[in-house]
Amino acid sequence: MNTRQIDYVLEIAQTKSFKRAAENLFISQPALSYQIKLVEEEIGFPLFERSVRGAVLTPAGEQFCTTLRNIRTELKRAIEQGQNFSSRYQTNISIGLPMRSALYFLPQAIETFESENRSISITPHFLPLSDPSSFLKGEEDILFSMEVDVKRIPDIKLHHLFESRIYLITEKSDPLAQKDLITMNDLKGRILMVGGGSPPELQLVQRRVIEELNISHFNSNDHETTLTNVATHKGVCLAPGFLNDHHGEFAWIPFDCPETVSCVLCTHASEQREPVLSFVKLLQKIYENNLSFKL
Repeated sequence: MNTRQIDYVLEIAQTKSFKRAAENLFISQPALSYQIKLVEEEIGFPLFERSVRGAVLTPAGEQFCTTLRNIRTELKRAIEQGQNFSSRYQTNISIGLPMRSALYFLPQAIETFESENRSISITPHFLPLSDPSSFLKGEEDILFSMEVDVKRIPDIKLHHLFESRIYLITEKSDPLAQKDLITMNDLKGRILMVGGGSPPELQLVQRRVIEELNISHFNSNDHETTLTNVATHKGVCLAPGFLNDHHGEFAWIPFDCPETVSCVLCTHASEQREPVLSFVKLLQKIYENNLSFKL
């Protein structure tokens, strides 16, 4: 099945008519019918139920076309990205990270690097937190990660980037939002959100707070769910600073504890390309020059 046939199938699905689809596609109706016949023979099931009133997708055809639309969208995006890349760049460096805020200074680093290396593109890939699988398959050149998630993985090299402090997240209207530093005693009587794949360092702090203060806690599946729960007045939570999106919707106040979450950049152990290693060093330098920034 080729891209032209995908367009034929989707046009008929849209117009519900072989005649109108043929007119829109500038081909004859017999030629269009023949192409659909070839597609149906290839995939092994009928796509359309034909009648004098037009063409309606079969249940299997409906499901098939949903997938085809996604494929066509992704293919269009890939072509556009390829056109953009081929017109400006000779080399691409891909960096995996869970969200833009995880590398707050990434835009600054990309701008600086590309201004000095005009034939090289830096492309962010957004990946699930704590999942290095695509990086290990070689789909990214650099990966941002918590050190605890990757330190025992062979054949990669770790480059320390920063230590992320633990913060209390509250609504901005919460009295605690006015404090410059939160102590454990400030959380007496509060409900603490926990879970959601918290790193070991954060789990240690959460357990200490719950056990020493004997406060209630509420399990939350992930960070976004936790923020939703905070916004609906269900409690407060502790989180590493690199998750802060800096949009100002919530108050992030430093929590008084010694624990931090070590954040690193990963490269493949065999990586020797100078541009990749230079970009890693540039990010390290930017973070070293911004140690006072809330991370």
